[in-house]
Amino acid sequence: MKGLLERYLKVIDRYIIGKYLGTFIFTIVLFMVIIVVFDVSEHLDNFLKHNAPLHAIVFQYYAGYLPFYTNLLLPLINFLAVIFFTAKMANQTEIVPILSGKASFNRFLRPYFISSTLIFIVFFFANIFLIPYTNKLDVTFENVYFNEVDPTKSEVHMQLDKETFIYLQEYNNTQHVGYNFVLEKFNGDEMKEKLVANRISYDSLKHIWTMQDYSVRRVNGLKEKLYSGFKKDTVLDMRPDDFEIHDNVYRAMSMTELNKNIKREKTRGTGVLTDMLFEKYRRFVYPLSSYVLTLIGVSISSRKVRGGIGLPLGIGIFLCFAYIIVDRFATVFSTKGGLPPLIAVFIPNVSFGALGYYLLRKAPK
Repeated sequence: MKGLLERYLKVIDRYIIGKYLGTFIFTIVLFMVIIVVFDVSEHLDNFLKHNAPLHAIVFQYYAGYLPFYTNLLLPLINFLAVIFFTAKMANQTEIVPILSGKASFNRFLRPYFISSTLIFIVFFFANIFLIPYTNKLDVTFENVYFNEVDPTKSEVHMQLDKETFIYLQEYNNTQHVGYNFVLEKFNGDEMKEKLVANRISYDSLKHIWTMQDYSVRRVNGLKEKLYSGFKKDTVLDMRPDDFEIHDNVYRAMSMTELNKNIKREKTRGTGVLTDMLFEKYRRFVYPLSSYVLTLIGVSISSRKVRGGIGLPLGIGIFLCFAYIIVDRFATVFSTKGGLPPLIAVFIPNVSFGALGYYLLRKAPK
């Protein structure tokens, strides 16, 4: 194994990879410490106010909070790490001998992209498998101790299957009780049955819905039947989770759960399909930023400039904020503005990839 590495990875490759990964890991640890310090100062009052146990804070909140924000900031941490150690190499005149020794700039980029590939693999599998699990820990904690929201949801329209539609004027997610419930069944464009109930409640033990003060109207051509009752138990393809009001619930779903809910949402049409699709596509596309930002970082920091590493680092910080802004705008345009989610998730990487290609052409050769 050692001989194989020495055959394909030269001394300069191992040197740059060591610098890259060492600076990257150090930067991650530094950011994690900063995140924890600022978050504790911000949420200390909430912890004390809600009497959150220390065990839950450490092993539930921060066990979910830290991986999420580290994953969110990972491309930018990677970007700053690349700029920092590459600018330092340029300032110490280490890059000039490499390029003067008949090594092309593309050859110089090889160890950078080997390191980026290692980061991409970890980044990708963390997005698919690890982060949804840790997000579930964080979301559960926040919904119990932080989110003080009205437990009612109003004016709910939902399609249960191709023929069945429901309407609920108001639903209390704490008591699992809904008011002014309407269920309509169609055969094509023709309504076959309409059920109206003043109150509907969910039995979590029997997994059934109980309707009170209900009436049913059945239509068969020109014939109609109308009957009513006080109480009726029924099984419907909906659960209290379908009326979930927390905005952060999708990032806590595994890929299996997310795909299952996307399939159900395409039938039901409650208005959250775009959010689910954006979350799904983002998990696959976001890790590609490790390549894009590495290319930009090497291109702008490989030239020796007067003043040391300050100028490249300043440009890098500016581009970090620009990347975040573009990413946030793409998110808003997708979830609120009607932009297709698949296009939205590619906007930051495509736009900054074009910038990286331009900077690569202008980089010292």
